[in-house]
Amino acid sequence: MLALTVDIFLLVFLIASAVGILFTHQLFAMAMLFGLYSLLVASLFILLDAPDVAFTEAAVGTGIATVLMLATLAATKESKEKPRKKLSKSALTISIFTGALLLYGTTGLPKFGDPEAPIHTQMADRFIQQGQAETGVPNLVTAVLASYRGFDTLGEVTVVFTAGVGVLLLLRRRYKPKIRRNADAG
Repeated sequence: MLALTVDIFLLVFLIASAVGILFTHQLFAMAMLFGLYSLLVASLFILLDAPDVAFTEAAVGTGIATVLMLATLAATKESKEKPRKKLSKSALTISIFTGALLLYGTTGLPKFGDPEAPIHTQMADRFIQQGQAETGVPNLVTAVLASYRGFDTLGEVTVVFTAGVGVLLLLRRRYKPKIRRNADAG
């Protein structure tokens, strides 16, 4: 009962922070709400027994992304533009449609915590009983991430590496060489 209450509590705050991001007009507040949103998602991953994903979300989403957004705000000049006061109907329609599609997609999933779900009846026992013999890795988590899910882990590392290179390229400053004026030329 307590776990369900915590789940509902986190989901309500997750929705509230998403709505806050949608309606705020101050970029600093938006960046902070994005950080809060990411922290709440990381908390939900912990409750779903996915600490590796939660750690990545907390480090990348709450930490690095928030710092980069705040650094970008600090490096840019204040805009004289007035913010839009109306929410775009097409953006709202797309958001509602995407949310409904995601909710529909969850209807085919097994019930949360169902001991008869395929992951509990087929895969977990095999990983525990045969994991070390099949992979030669004594640590079960490492065996799953590096051997059984090796391509998935490689894809995640590639995405993080590509994002890091992209950020470095965006933050790189290009200096134009100064043109020296000839003292003799008048």
